[in-house]
Amino acid sequence: GVVEACLLHMLKRRAAGFLRTDKVAALFTKVGKTYAIAADICKKVQELQQQAESRKAQPNGHESLKRQGSATSKAPVLTPQAIKHIWVRTALIEKVLDKIVQYIVDNCSKYYEKEALLADPVCGPILASLLVGPCALEYTKLKTADHYWTDPSADELVQRHRIHGAHGRQDSPSKRPALGIRKRHSSGSSSDDRVAASAREYVESLHQNSRTHLLYGKNNVLVQPKDDLEAIPGYLSLHQSADNLTLKWTPNQLMNGTLGDSE
Repeated sequence: GVVEACLLHMLKRRAAGFLRTDKVAALFTKVGKTYAIAADICKKVQELQQQAESRKAQPNGHESLKRQGSATSKAPVLTPQAIKHIWVRTALIEKVLDKIVQYIVDNCSKYYEKEALLADPVCGPILASLLVGPCALEYTKLKTADHYWTDPSADELVQRHRIHGAHGRQDSPSKRPALGIRKRHSSGSSSDDRVAASAREYVESLHQNSRTHLLYGKNNVLVQPKDDLEAIPGYLSLHQSADNLTLKWTPNQLMNGTLGDSE
């Protein structure tokens, strides 16, 4: 929706088509006349639309279903939301959306007014650059129609984690348990639980912190403390506060809540 809004911002009537209601389709079709990559997307979108229409108008009868089984069984089932954004969606899955937008930016005078977003010498190239990352991903498993019921939100996942680790906490969430203070009659298992709870709170503070904002995180970053020691994998994170930037590295053993013997 956001990419389509950028593509439609101050689009010329000639480029959008005077009678066409789908202006994004008109833009892709017009660009496809002079750009081969966009022309390929037009063909693939037309094939997907024909397959979707054939599913709706599939005739009854055993023989007709049997004849169409080989052609329609492999066709992806498109939801109404996917059909609505089929042009941008197809270009994104084919990893060419950034190239098409860059071509439109380079030839913006043909399609847009002077005050358009893509005609801006700064905003236009930035939008094309921002699409390079999403186009590099493999969309092998897309969201289903019922993903809102099957995929819990991030807040729910954090709440589940806190409930799961609540039995090991003895202080408030804002205070970390004091290290090195334990009763004589406490067993080793209770000490391990306290360390694990402290590790869980530290891991949560990396992502859920009101004072700092997580900018970047990378797992399995190797750090070698000394030349004669083996490199230790850990989690590298970059945080931004109101005053400065902080770079943190946490061993994977601490991230998992198990310190082990190589602490």
